[in-house]
Amino acid sequence: MASVLVVEDDQFVRSALIRHLTEAAHTVRSVGTALEALREVAQVGFDVVILDLGLPDLDGAEALKMLRGIADVPVIIATARDDESEIVRLLNAGADDYLIKPFSVEHLSARMTAVLRRSRTHEADRVLRVGGLQIDVLRRQAVLDGAPLELTRREFDLLSFLAARPGVVVARRELLSEVWQQSYGDDQTIDVHLSWLRRKLGETAARPRYLHTLRGVGVKLEPPR
Repeated sequence: MASVLVVEDDQFVRSALIRHLTEAAHTVRSVGTALEALREVAQVGFDVVILDLGLPDLDGAEALKMLRGIADVPVIIATARDDESEIVRLLNAGADDYLIKPFSVEHLSARMTAVLRRSRTHEADRVLRVGGLQIDVLRRQAVLDGAPLELTRREFDLLSFLAARPGVVVARRELLSEVWQQSYGDDQTIDVHLSWLRRKLGETAARPRYLHTLRGVGVKLEPPR
């Protein structure tokens, strides 16, 4: 059972989601605007937020950005928009998953289960150390050479997954499966997250320090030489 906030201005869709999620034993609250969603998230601890993009007061993309500024709650985008570039942009902006309407209740439940599993599962009760990089998996904190790293949820998941396997080349398919919990996907999503991580680690693809890409094989994280 999870605590769910449904952010949806279409009353018919909203009522259907509330009914089905409640029948699945989840605790559900719902709002119809982005500002109401921000207020709810600031005051109540939710396990997951289901966010529509076509809200009457703010576009959902802007709402996502503001949500990320106040909480690290998992967010599943649920919308009729199916533009691939926008999907990639929202995933990179901090969305944990993206569902295109119409979708079945079973599909939503499966995506929720995967997102909740990722948010609740920790790799180990220890601090991972790779060179000057330290990652506290349980507290979800990362430090590089004594300076805290400001990472998004997905960036942290990706970095900690690679740091738990220092020097091991991890295939992109495995990253999609284990970090994104997807059996298929666009390599561009991984590339964008790696690019952001490199930037925060003070390196580039041309001059890597920690993150090394082996073209056609995968990615590995190892201490600088």
